[in-house]
Amino acid sequence: MAAVNKLDSSTHVGSTPVAPPKKKVHYPFWFGGSASCCAAAVTHPLDLAPNAPKTMLGTFAHIFKENGFLALYNGLSASILRQLTYSTTRFGIYEELKNSFTSPTQPASLFTLLAMACGSGFIGGIAGNPADVVNVRMQSDLGLPPSQRRNYKHAVDGLHQMVRNEGPKSLFRGVWPNSMRAVLMTASQLTTYDVFKRICLQDLGMKDNLSTHFTSSFLAGFVATTVCSPVDVIKTRVMSAPHTHDHTILQTLTDIIRKEGLSWAFRGWVPSFIRLGPHTIATFLFLEEHKKIYRYLKGIPEQI
Repeated sequence: MAAVNKLDSSTHVGSTPVAPPKKKVHYPFWFGGSASCCAAAVTHPLDLAPNAPKTMLGTFAHIFKENGFLALYNGLSASILRQLTYSTTRFGIYEELKNSFTSPTQPASLFTLLAMACGSGFIGGIAGNPADVVNVRMQSDLGLPPSQRRNYKHAVDGLHQMVRNEGPKSLFRGVWPNSMRAVLMTASQLTTYDVFKRICLQDLGMKDNLSTHFTSSFLAGFVATTVCSPVDVIKTRVMSAPHTHDHTILQTLTDIIRKEGLSWAFRGWVPSFIRLGPHTIATFLFLEEHKKIYRYLKGIPEQI
């Protein structure tokens, strides 16, 4: 009797090998936050650029000369805390929703991805607001006269001083523009990354490698900067304002338009992209490496 060969991991139809169906991989909830923290540690000095008197290089030179090299990482603890709260929440919820309502053989539509991203971003914006207020203040401190600086020692000290001097309400200063910004950021960043990656893999025939990840994240960063630029202006003005300056969002917007005209919406787009672009790229590159290592440790084939 002829021996019956067991099928190997690839099924054959005639002489043409057919890859086994892809499995759904459930990654840990904290991967997005961890990747964002890694990105923040790399790109944090770029966050100081918008507060510079002249150019980015001028900023670095000025800070280095006046305060030393470590000053380039002023406020890093607040940035890390922000990623641990804001990014962990928005990435985690977004990935959980994708895992629950999509499959490798039936990817989500653009509308579905946008809906998931908007909900995830809104919750993430609320969760990360206290750390975001501290982050904005610590980054802007070096651009203020010494007498006006808040001089938070670190993120936790900043939260403590805010509650003690301004009350618990200060932790949620600007929460609505921040949540709106988080919705726009998550929708324009996470959704477009998935869409651009799908285009690279399915339409352009690219491999699932560093080149695809870099291309997709660069384009996602470009879209996110453009979409979020107007809200970033309002959010920064509201969060960095003195606690005695309790203008509403509408009043703040009215003041900006009256003083700066309609061009305010995209004022500072270039420094914003210099800050957000590299951070977006680094975040997704770290996230893809997280996933790659996870698949390796779990023995999941690279094609998945």
